[in-house]
Amino acid sequence: MSHLPFQQLHAVILAGGVGTRLWPLSRQARPKQFATLVSEEPLLVDTYRRLLRGMEAERIFFSTSSAFAPMIQELFPEVPPERIIVEPEKRDTGPAMGYVAAHLELIVPDAPVVFVPSDHYVRDEERFLDSLRVAGMLVEETGKLLDIAVPAAFPSTILGYTRVGEMERRIDDVEVYHFAGHTEKPDYETAKRYLEDDSYLWHASYYTWTPRAFLAAFERYAPATGAALREVKEALRGGDREAAARAFGETEPTSFDYAVTEKMDPADVLIIKGDFGWSDIGGWDTLYARLSEDREVENIVPDTAIVVDARGNLVRTSSKKLVALVGVENIVVIDTDDALLVTTHAQAQRVKEVLAQIRQTGHDEFL
Repeated sequence: MSHLPFQQLHAVILAGGVGTRLWPLSRQARPKQFATLVSEEPLLVDTYRRLLRGMEAERIFFSTSSAFAPMIQELFPEVPPERIIVEPEKRDTGPAMGYVAAHLELIVPDAPVVFVPSDHYVRDEERFLDSLRVAGMLVEETGKLLDIAVPAAFPSTILGYTRVGEMERRIDDVEVYHFAGHTEKPDYETAKRYLEDDSYLWHASYYTWTPRAFLAAFERYAPATGAALREVKEALRGGDREAAARAFGETEPTSFDYAVTEKMDPADVLIIKGDFGWSDIGGWDTLYARLSEDREVENIVPDTAIVVDARGNLVRTSSKKLVALVGVENIVVIDTDDALLVTTHAQAQRVKEVLAQIRQTGHDEFL
């Protein structure tokens, strides 16, 4: 379906997160989007290259923090600074997306814009691009918020779930559904029930709408944040970035899902079923699942590792020491220059608890 045009679709790569569940590889100073995890390039480079297969570079923007902007410029020296939108401070995805919307409403107020996370794996890139094309087309045609959800592979307590209703239409091979609700990060038993129900899909976070519509949604569903974002826009219009930063500081730190999506009338949202081989590289367990499936091996270990009666293990080390695994299953060992993590797949999502204890002990140099 690659003959379908991208119309006026613009893309914004969200690259301001820290990726705490991939500690100790992902750090505050250099988070996971800058790490090489699933290919020979960093996740951020994979994301940008994937978009370039279907759209002009001039329509691709980055959203990030001041700490990471120089790293993006180093990776992509051809990208002009005006396409790197730097949020004044970290306040979660809701305000971050709102800040971008305020910026882009001054440039392309009624063009469809898709927000693209920088830490996802996509196997079928053509099918992925087809889904973005359809999303952009439907924003222009219907004025509704478009999002992409993907079939769930296992019960996840760290992902949001989108419930879909009846199919609204099929555009070539891309299925579009009515929206029936959103649940953010359910408990494990709830996630197990969702896995058995085909109407519940993983929320993949590819929100597509126009800048004008995004800002209007904040004003309607999160009025205080919406008012602050209008001040941000007017300050940016006048070139007063200090005033924009002050106004941005009045926004509520929360995700777009909590601020807007869960409050919307389902009739104002359409969902594309993204069957393109998707993974959120959000933890060591999900990284193992992706790499083991792609490589069709039981252990993800250095080439020099010795494995004796061991399976389901992930080992990553920055040193040249010999690694030997004997009679162990489903463990994760991540060895960096200054930290060592040992856990299991089942407990890998608890890495955030380690970071909390590091903060309590005052050893922020390890964060």
